[in-house]
Amino acid sequence: MPHHSAPITRFLPFLKWRATLSEKGIHGDLIAGLSVALVMIPQSLAYAQLAGFPAHYGLYAAMLPTLLGALFGSSPYLSTGAVALTGMLTAASIAPLATSGSADHIALGVTLALLAGLIQLALGILRQGWVLNLLSRPVFAGFINAAALLICFSQLPVLLGAQGPRAPDLGGELIRIGHALSSPDMATLAFGLLAWTGLRALQRFAPKWPGVLVVVAISIGISSTTGYGTSGEVVGSIPPALPTLSLPRMPGWDALVGLLPAAFVIALVSFLEAASSAKRLSDRTRYAWNENQELIGQGLAKLGAAVSGTLPTSASFSRSALSYRVGANTGLTQVISAIVVIAATLSLAHWLHDLPKAVLAAIILHAVANLIDFPGMVQVWRIDRDDALACWATFAATLAFAPQIQNGILTGLLLSLALVIWQSMKPRVALLGLHEDDTYRDLERFGLEHPHPALVILRFDGRLQFVNAARFSEAMEWARHIKPGIRCVLLSGAGINAIDTTGLHALTQLAEQMREDRQLLAMCGLKKQVIDVIERDPVWATLAEHAHYRHEHAAVEALKPLLEKEKSVDGVRSQL
Repeated sequence: MPHHSAPITRFLPFLKWRATLSEKGIHGDLIAGLSVALVMIPQSLAYAQLAGFPAHYGLYAAMLPTLLGALFGSSPYLSTGAVALTGMLTAASIAPLATSGSADHIALGVTLALLAGLIQLALGILRQGWVLNLLSRPVFAGFINAAALLICFSQLPVLLGAQGPRAPDLGGELIRIGHALSSPDMATLAFGLLAWTGLRALQRFAPKWPGVLVVVAISIGISSTTGYGTSGEVVGSIPPALPTLSLPRMPGWDALVGLLPAAFVIALVSFLEAASSAKRLSDRTRYAWNENQELIGQGLAKLGAAVSGTLPTSASFSRSALSYRVGANTGLTQVISAIVVIAATLSLAHWLHDLPKAVLAAIILHAVANLIDFPGMVQVWRIDRDDALACWATFAATLAFAPQIQNGILTGLLLSLALVIWQSMKPRVALLGLHEDDTYRDLERFGLEHPHPALVILRFDGRLQFVNAARFSEAMEWARHIKPGIRCVLLSGAGINAIDTTGLHALTQLAEQMREDRQLLAMCGLKKQVIDVIERDPVWATLAEHAHYRHEHAAVEALKPLLEKEKSVDGVRSQL
């Protein structure tokens, strides 16, 4: 029986909860679930607005998607639902195709949830979570900072009570913000600023309080008492009903193909957001999480969003951190939070009618302020210039391509991959000499001598493959002609981790040319996987005798007598 349990819990991870609950009880999950739900309700309304959906669609994203993410994910802390960054990506991806809030906009957003969910689910089932490592941390940082700024810009008009539709580009939106600043709606601005100030104050002086809920409750009370809804923008009627579960209406083939790049970006970015939360909390608690299982959980959550007819979801770092801080032990926390959201939607939805949209904008601004990290981007520049180039290029491209910000992260992805290829084309090479610590090091850097008048040692640090085979040939030509009288070039191959057909061809040509020039090619430190490839070529027969040395010391000691012998033979020939 025990040998069946591991596979079952791998496919149905929620079965692991029973043991934890038996040990620790349900009290922690119950309190944490209620706490998360109290924050999730107002946040869901705000992030749905950010995605261009009616506010109550955010509540739908906190029901079935939250349940599926908890049941099939690997982390007990991740709170799945509507989040700011994924909401922004959704709105930006659909902006060129449909008007915000329209039926077409909602249909395309649901399609994005379906496509992104299928991508994540497929990657998880096939155990291909490594694909997500294609997006480097600097590129992700550049995108996050730019997206956070754009989210702030998108909410300023709401905070100021600006009239008219959102501008199609960043420049137009900045002009609209400028006009709104010159003549803001004072009541709307007051609600927004007071809400934002209240959130900041509660975070600092009462961090254990559900600050978002407190601010929302007070705002609703003031709004309904003053009759703000007659002149200002409020959430309005929220239907006290659950979403109708059905397969999403698929758009035309052209629209479907057009959404695929955006769906891939949402799948990539939203999972990196979820993985960042899971990893941080895992480091604190030593609770093991599995990236492939989390892909399955997040993918199923997005499919649940599509079936529920709502926006794409992800894991919220703030709610996940709250879940951990309040005492969650298992994913039952998130199940309880979903049940509370369902109950609140059915019984308390009418209380949200007078909630000012400016308060939702303040909630978004307060949340995304924590995403902005310009000092981190400056730190990247100090560490690695190539990483910094990718980071800042992504930041600039995301702003330049707005509202199609997915093009910004694709720009960063392509640039970072191009830089990797460029670095592979220029691996470091160095001639070696014997250091005083009895190791062979870069003779130019340490001011060393060649180990023998007729011998040079060349170290090649990189995979020998098609992108750098020409670099290898140039380096070897340079080494064997670095000074007169070179009889042997010893290739230090400890840094060569692999060799492909092009690299082997370059090695073969070099061996032939050196034989013609009466020079010896020797090698040391070759790894097994490299030898295995070279052995498949006839050239190995000519190289094998002097290619088996384990390190430079052994090679030099073995080659010196040969070079001395050849030198004496040449001396006799010159006398004759």
